[in-house]
Amino acid sequence: MAVRLLKSDGAEFRHWLDSLIKRREVVNGQVTVAAARIIDAVRRQGDKALIAATRRFDGISLEPGSLRISESELASASKMLPKEQYKALDLAARRIRAFHRRVLEKSFSYRDAQGVRLGQIVRPLRRVGIYVPGGQASYPSSVLMTAIPAKVAGVAEIVMVCPIKSPQDQCAVLAAANLAGVTEVYRVGGAQAIAALAFGTETIAPVDKIVGPGNAYVQAAKRLVFGKVDVDTVAGPSEVLVVADEKANPRWVAADLIAQAEHGSGDECAVLLTPSLGLAEAVRAELESALKTLPRASQVRTALRRNGALVVVSSIDEAIELANTIAPEHLELEVRNPSKWLSSVKTAGAIFIGDHSPAPLGDYVAGPNHVLPTGGAARFASPLGVYDFIKRSSIIEASLTALKKLGPVAARLARLEGLEGHARAIELRLSH
Repeated sequence: MAVRLLKSDGAEFRHWLDSLIKRREVVNGQVTVAAARIIDAVRRQGDKALIAATRRFDGISLEPGSLRISESELASASKMLPKEQYKALDLAARRIRAFHRRVLEKSFSYRDAQGVRLGQIVRPLRRVGIYVPGGQASYPSSVLMTAIPAKVAGVAEIVMVCPIKSPQDQCAVLAAANLAGVTEVYRVGGAQAIAALAFGTETIAPVDKIVGPGNAYVQAAKRLVFGKVDVDTVAGPSEVLVVADEKANPRWVAADLIAQAEHGSGDECAVLLTPSLGLAEAVRAELESALKTLPRASQVRTALRRNGALVVVSSIDEAIELANTIAPEHLELEVRNPSKWLSSVKTAGAIFIGDHSPAPLGDYVAGPNHVLPTGGAARFASPLGVYDFIKRSSIIEASLTALKKLGPVAARLARLEGLEGHARAIELRLSH
């Protein structure tokens, strides 16, 4: 397999770019219909439908009493994990917590020139659900990245769902849950878990918001339950876009492209933009070499064949312009003086500056969140953070003096909109 090598001024590149952007607009109708059926069943039948779907889709046989991981199992998971692995999780947790504490919003109030007290009260959500992919894989990093910001925000009840066959098989995930302050863990996944979090069952109480990555059925379910509960951005396959000049190390660039293409769906996107044809050709050769020994080579080859590209551009300026159009989840700047380009980057989930800042560093221990907007959503969405787990209430307190100053203007605007009742609600107080 040879990943496509394109020139940005060619028709083939324009066709590839159009296809990349248009694929984000496609919603799989069959997946949506299937997710809707599962949600409806769980909504109507509760635990019975949840258990049946878990047996059918995840191969896990449960009873109502075994849906929840006990507190003792959660606490003992840390002891099952090899010491060095636990220390790695603990370091990651501490770094993630330290970063997210800096993002905390505070309540405030003030009096304006008219004497009106205005302000905002910031409160945490009461109960949130975090979805952690499971099955054949184990993603303790996703536990830390979703639960820790919620904990920092002050959320009292953090409910984790993950298709766990046995606590021993997923001790890293459970150890991470314990480190992060998760309060409840349920052994379910898929669209059925999203339905349970949104509507509740006999065993699982409903939540106020659901966050976290997952497969197409999970994301379809999140779309369908939005409105009943809040959700974070609907996550798609992983993406990386590397902007590199002729001084970049082709082996490192190839490794970074592979890192985001190995997740396994085959729909991941890995792109290099460079003004150097020599670098593009060298990266192509390094990809072929690395894939000879990579355990997940077949998945990477599929992703590179579908959505991968090595694109030769006219300049770094053009590369940044294209990056802003693509709006990638991960953007790496492997160029000389990379920081000078930071202000030009307008749309990216996370920006990795310099040769020694690969995206996997951000996936695990850097500190900022690895739950990032995908599929072009970086145009309007942000990484998961503490701000996703709070709600704000406005404060408005006017005296009679202030109402006399501002009320007539408000009444005039109300009548401008044809709302006489609004105007009278103000004027009655002024005439009292």
